[in-house]
Amino acid sequence: MLDIIHFPLFLISVFLLCITPGPDLAYVIGQSVANGRRSGVISASGVALGSCTHALASAIGLTALITASPMLFTAIKYIGAAYLIYLGGKMVWETFIVKPQGCRSQTQVPRSNTRNLLVRGFIISITNPKVLLFFISFFPQFVVVEGNYHASSFLLLGLTYAVIGLITDVTFALLAGGAASAVSRNITLQKLLDRIVGMTFIGLGIRLALTRR
Repeated sequence: MLDIIHFPLFLISVFLLCITPGPDLAYVIGQSVANGRRSGVISASGVALGSCTHALASAIGLTALITASPMLFTAIKYIGAAYLIYLGGKMVWETFIVKPQGCRSQTQVPRSNTRNLLVRGFIISITNPKVLLFFISFFPQFVVVEGNYHASSFLLLGLTYAVIGLITDVTFALLAGGAASAVSRNITLQKLLDRIVGMTFIGLGIRLALTRR
């Protein structure tokens, strides 16, 4: 398969990585529980778009360039960390605001929110330095050094990663979304979960900021 080797081992490794808790998974599950399955699936799609971007960047060498540049790597790391902290802080802050409309409806997601969910998932994925390191340090182990199709091989591996990530994220979204109807009927529980998810985002953002190469 082009210059790819040990592909079954690659699939297993990527699957294990995708089900490991991290910013992407926390975002998808948080949106599913708070706003329903559709929000979770849309969020997972945004994360997948970010993964596809990583795959393309890896194929043309941008990922290696960013990882090799301390300044670029640090900038992306802090942008991602700041964005997670912003999202978490916003979620926590909104729990203290009284909303006269009552409980949130879980049946539909407004069209304007659809784009927001996609963009947020994309940004969280694209600014995760651990994913950058994964692409540059892990993927080469499955590509023949002397091969003639490095770019195509990296692209295929990256897209495979994106597909597996989308499948696992959507699965978690559907499972977590089952609790959305119960949450929507309990304002106190809504606020508690929003605060937990928000604090989780803040914690992940701080951990991300402290990530070393």
